Amino acid sequence: MSKKTTSDWSRRDVLKASAATTAIAGAPMFFTKNAFAADYVNDPGDASTVTLGFNVPQSGAYADEGADELRAYKLAVKHLNGEGDGGMLNTMQPNALKGNGILGKKVEYVTGDTQTKSDAARASAKRMIEKDGVTMITGGSSSGVAVAVQSLCQDAGVIFMAGLTHANDTTGKDKKANGFRHFFNAFMSGAALGPVLEKNYGKERNAYHLTADYNWGWTQEASIVASTENIGWNTAETVLTPVGAGDFSQYITPVLNSGADTLVLNHYGKDMVNSLTQAIQFGLRDRQVDGKDFQIVVPLFSRLMAQGAGDNIKGIFGSTNWHWSLTDAGSQAFVKSFGQEYGFPPSQAAHTCYVQTLLYADAAERAGTFEPCAVVGALEGHKFDGMGNGPTEYRAEDHQCFKDVLVVKGKDNPSSQFDLLEIVEVTPRAQVEYPVDHEMFAGGDLGTCNNGV
Repeated sequence: MSKKTTSDWSRRDVLKASAATTAIAGAPMFFTKNAFAADYVNDPGDASTVTLGFNVPQSGAYADEGADELRAYKLAVKHLNGEGDGGMLNTMQPNALKGNGILGKKVEYVTGDTQTKSDAARASAKRMIEKDGVTMITGGSSSGVAVAVQSLCQDAGVIFMAGLTHANDTTGKDKKANGFRHFFNAFMSGAALGPVLEKNYGKERNAYHLTADYNWGWTQEASIVASTENIGWNTAETVLTPVGAGDFSQYITPVLNSGADTLVLNHYGKDMVNSLTQAIQFGLRDRQVDGKDFQIVVPLFSRLMAQGAGDNIKGIFGSTNWHWSLTDAGSQAFVKSFGQEYGFPPSQAAHTCYVQTLLYADAAERAGTFEPCAVVGALEGHKFDGMGNGPTEYRAEDHQCFKDVLVVKGKDNPSSQFDLLEIVEVTPRAQVEYPVDHEMFAGGDLGTCNNGV
């Protein structure tokens, strides 16, 4: 199926102008705290504080994920400022942080609501840069939002530490030098899931895809199609669905007469909860097609989605970036801190956002400055451990983290409302790695870092 991506945001150079700080060529004006002396945008100078921007979906289809992201960001700030038990500051390696903020400056933050919409997210991020003087923006639960905000941050000259974004595009065709992604991507989900699906369901399957109609859905579908066709599956149909549709019955009904024996739901957040619930209500899991039990696959899982779907998640395979049941020291330190703060375990969205905040702070500490290009240099090729995914590397060529990937399945007999997913395989990093010029990631230009002045 031929698909168009969302329009690329035009790149605009934001330059330090004359004493009047006149914006040129229609570019937006970005203010700095030390407008005439700064070497980079929003240099905190001699101030005793530094401000970070947390831009998350507080409304819309991914609001549950956004709420957990914001919890994690607040916990990260607490730990950076030397409050609480320190969480992963006690396990991350290497670690230049001292628990006294970043470079001795107390960390403050501002928040915004992306509304799970690119335009709203850009407006919120622009306000954070121009009015609040943030040195870094992080967040998002939509890849469309992540790509839009990453582009804005590149033009403005601040660092963007992506939150939950799974589309290949974020570190593929839309990658930017000022942007970094810790979360895994759609290609990695496909690479991890393929062998597990073959082992459990065999080589001869006829798959029907329902796909969220934006860049994440498109790349997720393409990645799973490539992976499953590689093991011998046929792709019966691929159908796009709008984000936030609510009622998916019109898309599920045709599956019944399609001859497909497998439904792949390339949906996330409340969309996945609704589409899966309705697929079960339509009796898909009780069907047999050509002697095969009908199966449903959810390529990207989260604990929050599993909670929303309830019993419908049982036995369904998917992939996840991290899970609170991991027993390594970093994961358990984070789970303990988060649980003490909020009374329940963190989601994968919370985990990646917490880690991104610490990684930015550590990079600035190692660089000895908040200057974006220096922070970029400290993050590129950075190898670290003790943060829940085993040995991890921020690849310099595309700013994508490479680490192990988890394949999970909905538990048949959960012990609590949080114990809904079981890890069935830890897919080694080597199995999900790919060359930077892989066809699913081709066409982008990382470019050079931008200090914004």
